[in-house]
Amino acid sequence: MKPKWSERHETVNEILSRYPEKRSAIMPLLHLAQEERGYIGRDDIQAVAEILELSPAQVESVASFYALYLRRPAGRYTLTVCSNLPCTLGGAGRLVEHLEKRLGVRAGETTEDGLFTLRLTGECLAACDQAPVLQVNGYYIHKAVPERVDRVIDALKEGVPIAELADRARLPHEEEHSDGGRV
Repeated sequence: MKPKWSERHETVNEILSRYPEKRSAIMPLLHLAQEERGYIGRDDIQAVAEILELSPAQVESVASFYALYLRRPAGRYTLTVCSNLPCTLGGAGRLVEHLEKRLGVRAGETTEDGLFTLRLTGECLAACDQAPVLQVNGYYIHKAVPERVDRVIDALKEGVPIAELADRARLPHEEEHSDGGRV
């Protein structure tokens, strides 16, 4: 869905009120655009530039710098595998191979049903002690071994909210030591 900036006036003003300078709200406004549409389009760049009284090139430079912003349509769920050194040493390569086989797509592609987009990031996702790390629409799945990720994918297909995935993704040996969390 395309963001309706004119209808988001209240939300935009709330975001702007958090910062002493308008330009500091670039990233929250880009998040707002991506949250609604699923990616950031050229008209979003223009709208954010107008709101912040910046040039579109200034907004584009931020949107293109960070890997967390999607610049083209993606699946309902974006699966981002951290490919930084700790995650690579922790098995990120095997995880990507597993996801490509499981989803039937290569990294950078979206499944035919439009449900999943598989991405790699060259930037660290800042959870090195839990490598390999997978993000699902910004939510972290730590120690993302193939068996755990399969549970996440199955749960997403069942319609389980992303916020509940950490519990659903537990492995059997982890359930024995859990504190009664849902599985």
